[in-house]
Amino acid sequence: MVDSDRIVEDFLELVRVDSVSGKERKVADLLKNKLSALGLEVQEDSAGREVGSDTGNIIGKLPGNGRGPLLLFCAHMDTVEPGRGVRPLLENGVIRSSGDTVLGADDKAGIAAILEALRVVRGQNIEHGGLEVALTIWEEGGLFGSKNLNYDLIDAQNGFVLDSDGPPGTIITRAASQNRIGATITGKAAHSGINPEDGVNAIQVASHAIAKMKLGRIDHETTANIGIVSGGKAINIVPDSVNIQGESRSLDGRKLKVQTAHMCRAIREAAAKFGAQADIAVEKVYQEFNLGEGALPVRIAFKAAESLGLNPRLEKTGGGSDANIFNHRGIATVVLGIGMQKVHTTEEYISISDLVKNARYLVEIIKTAQNSDF
Repeated sequence: MVDSDRIVEDFLELVRVDSVSGKERKVADLLKNKLSALGLEVQEDSAGREVGSDTGNIIGKLPGNGRGPLLLFCAHMDTVEPGRGVRPLLENGVIRSSGDTVLGADDKAGIAAILEALRVVRGQNIEHGGLEVALTIWEEGGLFGSKNLNYDLIDAQNGFVLDSDGPPGTIITRAASQNRIGATITGKAAHSGINPEDGVNAIQVASHAIAKMKLGRIDHETTANIGIVSGGKAINIVPDSVNIQGESRSLDGRKLKVQTAHMCRAIREAAAKFGAQADIAVEKVYQEFNLGEGALPVRIAFKAAESLGLNPRLEKTGGGSDANIFNHRGIATVVLGIGMQKVHTTEEYISISDLVKNARYLVEIIKTAQNSDF
C-alpha cells in the first residue's frame, strides 16, 4: 500500500537538495543510496564527463521474480533555475515553492513516485518481470543525459517517463521533433551620424528576415519561434553583427523540414537584399515519436489507469522529454502526466493527492504488466 506520509517526506527531502542542470551530484548520491537500500543494483555511467555535469546518469536494476515484461521507469534529476535553496511550503494538501525559486516537482515528483512504487513492490513482494530505473542528468535544455546514457546498461524494451503536466492517467504517445536555428548576420560598421550610407546594418537585416518568417502556431502540428536577438555596440555605430537564435518544432518530420527551410531562406534572402553575409547553423535537438494504441507501454498504462479509476487519456505534446531519445533508441516509451503545475516558474506546485496517485499508478502498471496477457 502506498504510504502518503512516506512519499511526501521523500519529495520534500529531494526538493531541498540543490540539483540545477550540471550540478546534480548531491541528489545523485542521495538517490544511489536510496536505490541500493531498496535492493537494486546501482551503477553510474560516464555521461557527466561527456556533457560537463558533476555526475552521470544513475541506473538501477531490480531482478524479476515473475513472468511479465522488463520495464524501464525514468525521471530526471536536474531542475531549472532559480532552483537553489528551495524551501517547500505545505498548505492545504498542496506543496509549493516559497516564491523565490522553482519547487522542483519537475521532475522530483517523478523520482518520488518511482521510489515509493519500488518500496511497495519490495514490501508486498509483488511479482514482476524485472524493473530498471534511469535517473538522468541535464534533461532541461537539451536532454543531454538521455542522449549520452550508456544504453549497454539498459535491457528493457518498454518504458515510462514520469515528466509531464496533466493529471495522473495522462499518457503522452506522440511528441514533436525540434530544430534549433542559429544565425550570425555580418554587415558593415560605420558612423551613424557621419557616413551611415557606408554601413550595412546587421540588425536591420535581421529585422527584415524575422518579419518575413511565419512564427508562432503554424498549424496543429507545427510551431516556430525566434527567442533571442543580440548585437550592436553603441547607438552611434551602424551594427556590423547580430546573432539570431530560434527554433522550429513539429509532430511531423516533413513539416519540420519545411518550416526550418522557410526560416533559413528568410535569413539568406534578407542578407542578400542588403549586402550582408549570413552564417546559419541548424541542429536537430531531438526526433519526434508516435506510438500507436497497440504499443505495449500504451496498453499497459491505459489498462492500469482504468483499473485505478483514473481517466486514461492519450495525448500529444509539442514539448520534448527523455522519451524522445528512448524511442529513437528503440525503447518504446510513453510519458506520464504527474500533476505538476506551473513548472519552470516560482509559482510551481503539486498536490499531495497527485503524488500519491502517481505512486499508486506505477504500482498498478507493474501489476498490470505482470497479470495481463499482452
